[in-house]
Amino acid sequence: MATHYPQLTDHLDSNSVDGYLLDADGEDANQYYLSGYHAPDNFATLYADGAVHLLLSELEYTRAKSDSDGETVRKLSEFDYQETLETHGPETARQRVMAAFVRDYGVESVGVPESFPVGTADVLRDAGIDVVTDYADVIGTIRAVKTDDEVEHVRRTQRANEAAMDAAKSMLAAATVEDGVLHHDGDVLTSEAVRREIELTLLKRGCAMDNCIVACGAAAARAHDFGSGPLEPHIPIVIDIFPKDKSSGYCSDMTRAFVKGEPEAWVREWYDHTHDAYEAALGAIEAGVTGEAVHDAVCDVYEAAGFPTLRSDESTEDGFFHSTGHGVGLDVHEAPRLGQGGGELEDGHIVTVEPGLYEQGTGGVRIEDIVVVRDDGYENLTEYPTELTVL
Repeated sequence: MATHYPQLTDHLDSNSVDGYLLDADGEDANQYYLSGYHAPDNFATLYADGAVHLLLSELEYTRAKSDSDGETVRKLSEFDYQETLETHGPETARQRVMAAFVRDYGVESVGVPESFPVGTADVLRDAGIDVVTDYADVIGTIRAVKTDDEVEHVRRTQRANEAAMDAAKSMLAAATVEDGVLHHDGDVLTSEAVRREIELTLLKRGCAMDNCIVACGAAAARAHDFGSGPLEPHIPIVIDIFPKDKSSGYCSDMTRAFVKGEPEAWVREWYDHTHDAYEAALGAIEAGVTGEAVHDAVCDVYEAAGFPTLRSDESTEDGFFHSTGHGVGLDVHEAPRLGQGGGELEDGHIVTVEPGLYEQGTGGVRIEDIVVVRDDGYENLTEYPTELTVL
């Protein structure tokens, strides 16, 4: 039998575990990656002896037979689900059937992700199956190295992302300044209105988003503050969009800063330093270097200009107070990490590069591109201008 995931097989062998088990719905990135199947309710995926096996409800069975990557696809009724339900009740019936499913493949011990349901683990252990938590997230590590097809999926999502950023830019360009705030089509222009335009643009291009950042003023300096209320002139409006393609499931991520009207004096200085930091990060990226080394290149720029970073002051709330970047794929935040402790980068890793400068109560700026790590450097999937856009 061919091994689908040699790295996962090696992980199981090195930990003396028979199989790897997932109990999650199709929104879980590891579940979707290993099973190739999306369902709204939890189902089980077992990797054992180099093959993928699925256990689902009767409702999902027929579609999973044709649409999943399972070498075998089994349904609950094959393991006396109805009898188990009547005997033990709905609280643990599915988990008890899962234990029988696992044993049917000769598996006596399973590795599971840190997020594995504790209730399922309890039932499996009661059935004599050893459950070993995989704190290293081996599937996440495998997912981090993208195939050419996966790179194209992210590239496609990024094109939609750029169209959405253009839609936001057009709203800001068409806005007027009245009474110290922006107006558009006779109404006060708010973060919520720009966010709505971004979402509509993404939907037209087959993408979805849970939320995105459209923040100015103090909100732009607060970590993951989505922004709310009227937008203001002369200070950066930071727009960070991180959509997911509804067909492929792959994400992208991009941030730009816009100013309506003449920027306040600090804005151009902060943006120039940030652009220098962005260039330093790109110059450091290639397979074989560490994510920490890329982060250090950014910190070097900011610290030389007199700004604090988490490297120089781990408690700072101003300056550069986050990591340089993160992996992107089926999740918008996944391995690897461009930050303190970030490990070695590999050809095929997709990462963001997003330095920024902030001051609480004032605002901030950030530039974010998404790039593929290559043996000889990087390939930038972003095709959007990086200069400060003054409208």
